[in-house]
Amino acid sequence: MTTSITQFNGRSANTADLAPLAFAGYAHFTAMQVRGSRVRGLDLHLARLREASDELFGRHLPDDVLVERLRGALAVSPPDVSLTCTVTSRPGEFAPAGDSVDLDILVKVTEPATPPTGPLSLDVVEHERHLPHVKHVGEVSKTLLLRRAKVRGFDDAAFIDRSGRLSEATIWNLAFWDGQSVIWPRAEILTGITMQILDRRLRMLGIAQQTRDVRREELGEHLSAVVMNSWTPGIPIARLGDSILGQDAEFTRLLHSAYRDEPLESV
Repeated sequence: MTTSITQFNGRSANTADLAPLAFAGYAHFTAMQVRGSRVRGLDLHLARLREASDELFGRHLPDDVLVERLRGALAVSPPDVSLTCTVTSRPGEFAPAGDSVDLDILVKVTEPATPPTGPLSLDVVEHERHLPHVKHVGEVSKTLLLRRAKVRGFDDAAFIDRSGRLSEATIWNLAFWDGQSVIWPRAEILTGITMQILDRRLRMLGIAQQTRDVRREELGEHLSAVVMNSWTPGIPIARLGDSILGQDAEFTRLLHSAYRDEPLESV
């Protein structure tokens, strides 16, 4: 049976709860994969929700409230699921905040994700997201650019900024490998939870990392690359635009192994 559970402020959501959110685009969220009723990087998810709420609403909910909402949804869920926690506000969009803002929590639980196996081919398009450091809703460009990439014969799209630097992909972070170090693109991006988990685990393993500008003209078979998000710590990329990339299987194995080192923890 398909899993579909939606809770609003700790109880089953009803039409009155969801109707105001149906066409709303002023909210932020975090997404996670739950396995055995446990998650990786819970501290990072909570930090993301705190910081984004401060940015959008000028205040945030206490961690214990967020954890309580997550725990309540997982208590009635299968052990392996995808979970999205969205924070929105009253008043909603197109209205001034006034003297006070009430925050609401929407938790959605669905089937666990099955990521593509790859290797993937990504179109390269110029695009910069608004408030890239916030995982916010209502980003029509990501779906539009994905669909345009499909029409052009690619699996998805990666972005370059106005300076010509590769940044991220539609719903993915990018990472490169030169055979000795992991290379994170330097640009205005959303620093994903999986990316943050890998950064701290690779540091603990003593694996070299660098953050620098990555431009199209330097791409080639001397570099390997992956995309990553909450679904997976790494799917190989075969091609970025017109550039064929290397296929170093050790890079993908390294990322998956480092990710597994991050302990699963109960909410």
